[in-house]
Amino acid sequence: MTTAQRTDPPPAADDLPAAHDGLGEQHVVIVTGLSGGGKTAAAKLFEDLGYSVVDNLPGELLPELANLVSADRQRFARVAIVLDVRAGDAPVALAAMRGALEGRGIHPQLFFLDARDEVLIRRFSETRHRHPLADQRGIASSIAQERRILEPIRVGADVVLDTSDLSLRELREKLFSHLGDHVSPDTIAIQLISFGFKYGVPLEADLMFDIRFLQNPYYVDDLRQLSGLTDAVKTYVMGQPLAGKFLESLRGFLEFAVPAYVSEGKNRLTIAIGCTGGYHRSIVLTEELAAWLRQRGFGPVAVFHRELERT
Repeated sequence: MTTAQRTDPPPAADDLPAAHDGLGEQHVVIVTGLSGGGKTAAAKLFEDLGYSVVDNLPGELLPELANLVSADRQRFARVAIVLDVRAGDAPVALAAMRGALEGRGIHPQLFFLDARDEVLIRRFSETRHRHPLADQRGIASSIAQERRILEPIRVGADVVLDTSDLSLRELREKLFSHLGDHVSPDTIAIQLISFGFKYGVPLEADLMFDIRFLQNPYYVDDLRQLSGLTDAVKTYVMGQPLAGKFLESLRGFLEFAVPAYVSEGKNRLTIAIGCTGGYHRSIVLTEELAAWLRQRGFGPVAVFHRELERT
């Protein structure tokens, strides 16, 4: 990790959504099911919730993963493991993984994602992806073979979801409804980016705010070489009344905007805050906003100071 990018570690108890407060229980999810059934979309949803997602791991390595997950329960408080026919003998691999976790006191929640044959065929046709069991007999034959292989897993699943007619938003709601106290349905992953307008705007931003109306520490000799992560620059920037008013207005806006985004099915929100060089004011305000968002508990918050290495 460079000094330019701060990727927060997996959320600690204080950083998790409100529904996690006081739970203190490790949660491991195993996502499996038919190819084309929606496992990739489900994995991304879990990733947005702060879960560590492991996909396409060979079956022989699954017991080692169980050891890792059980050895560091704070780091791996939330884990989603995607397992399907690519793991080899899927029922055997799943049994080994489940047994290894349960032997260490971890009881994974098993989700099986299914869909009607005609829907699966259409999805493979639209994406042009190759079915993992594809042969000369065609896609329908591969789907039928996969169903036979995975039937023992489907029977033993905690949750079976038919994704045939589900939108991404509906899939999200279905998954959340089965997670109970492990996650709040009003959770959204938020990324904050500080940047300098002189280097161009971040194209991935959903919301962008210009704070060049604040006095610039660059013109203070003692502060010019210090970044917005230092106490001296923070004191200078936050000592300006306009900084407090800006944060107050932005918090008020996000109080109603974030829940509205969630209600529309948005899983990620990227907020960019820019000043001239991206080294002083934008860093201070981004850090201040990140602290409030974590306290507010909308969801996991990551911070990226784009220009921190430029100086």
